[in-house]
Amino acid sequence: MAAHPLPRSTPTECESACDGLSRGVRPPRRGGFRLSDHPNVIRVTTVGVFLLVWEVYGRSLNPIFLSYPLAILSAAVELITSGELLAALLKSLQGLAIGFSLAVVVGITLGILMGRYRTLYYALDPFVVALYATPGVALIPLIMLWFGLGLQAKIVIIFEACFFPIVLNTFAGVRNVSRANVDVARAYGASERQILRLVLLPSALPFIMAGIRLAVGRGVIGMVVAEFFTSLSGIGSLIIIYSNAFATAKLFVPVITLSLLGVSLTALAQHLERRMAPWKETERAE
Repeated sequence: MAAHPLPRSTPTECESACDGLSRGVRPPRRGGFRLSDHPNVIRVTTVGVFLLVWEVYGRSLNPIFLSYPLAILSAAVELITSGELLAALLKSLQGLAIGFSLAVVVGITLGILMGRYRTLYYALDPFVVALYATPGVALIPLIMLWFGLGLQAKIVIIFEACFFPIVLNTFAGVRNVSRANVDVARAYGASERQILRLVLLPSALPFIMAGIRLAVGRGVIGMVVAEFFTSLSGIGSLIIIYSNAFATAKLFVPVITLSLLGVSLTALAQHLERRMAPWKETERAE
């Protein structure tokens, strides 16, 4: 008696989708209009509504307490035309660039060493944790006493604000590297320098860039705080001058400039992260 062959089972939709994903093909998106697919429309609409409400409400109040967007725009044009805003911004960026650059170099180096060498971690961890837990503002009088009231004090304050997010995230990134990856590199005869350059740094790069993004915001804050307490120069000096003169419209100009500066630097850090670690974009869940 001849045996009948078993009928072939047809693949289900789920199996087909999984097979497509295994070959790198994404499943089709749902049809129809979705507002979440147009993020720029959402952003422009919310900002426009906010500015409109602010304009209407601001005109009903005493200009000493709150200005409105058109008055702020007029004040910004005046400060830009006179060159006052640009001169203050360049002074602020000078200290920010030096302090932030030093924090990046020292923070990444120290974070890699602490994450790689356990003895160094045990030796430095109490100091890093203690200084990180200490409010930075509490150290400003000492910094002013040691470094004076000029650019050096500003650089130290900015460095202190940026250093800890970078060193802690770099340390976490190095410690997060799989031991198996290091063992494979050693099995192929890689030196300690090659392990650092080819295994540890690429794996820890997303953590390092996350620390840099956090340090950008803290660096801008440290810059303004330094200009409040040390020499009155830069954007911080404009805030103090116009607040004392009750020039609210002009006071908003340096404040908004600081916001735009922080957003721009954060976007630049995100762009660098995408360029330096493009593989992380493909690993994110949607």
